[in-house]
Amino acid sequence: METQIETDFYPNIRFLEEVSAATAGESRLEMCIQCGTCGGSCPAAADMDYTPRQLFALVRAGLRDEALRSNTPWICVSCYHCVVRCPQEIHITDVMYTLKSMAIKAGLYRDSTAPDFSKTFIGMVENYGRSYELGLATRHYLRHFPLRLPSMAPMGMGLLSKHRMTIRPARIKSIDQLHKILKRAKEIEALGTGE
Repeated sequence: METQIETDFYPNIRFLEEVSAATAGESRLEMCIQCGTCGGSCPAAADMDYTPRQLFALVRAGLRDEALRSNTPWICVSCYHCVVRCPQEIHITDVMYTLKSMAIKAGLYRDSTAPDFSKTFIGMVENYGRSYELGLATRHYLRHFPLRLPSMAPMGMGLLSKHRMTIRPARIKSIDQLHKILKRAKEIEALGTGE
């Protein structure tokens, strides 16, 4: 059995395979040629601790903890500009989603703001079948930025008055069908991870 010291110092040579297997569809991550087009195309790259190219190099090197602690997947705005420009057709944004999910499961993230927002959003979708913006924003700001909430009130009132946001959440029709789909997806995911 590996000790914590061993896992900290020795790379996980199967981490690339693990990330690829956990990514929906075909990630093509092993095809990365380290050209840097992704980082050069990214509107948020300046705020990332590693460009996507550098992050993928960490993954390929098996540096699991360092890769999962990176802020890069959380900064990714899912604009898909990098995917469109990638000469190897790597599904970069999908890999970012995978790394976020893995970081949440492993508890390897520096700041809980983005993971908490993600969990709240997923909870809203699971409960209502869609996002409930007022509830999402209120919960997020109460938990992470309570002093900013009063300054958000004028914008919230404007959105409510223009019917761009509702006070009460609305469930989609046939929510039970969505619940069955989500349950099956979780079963498939558990089979894939061996849980």
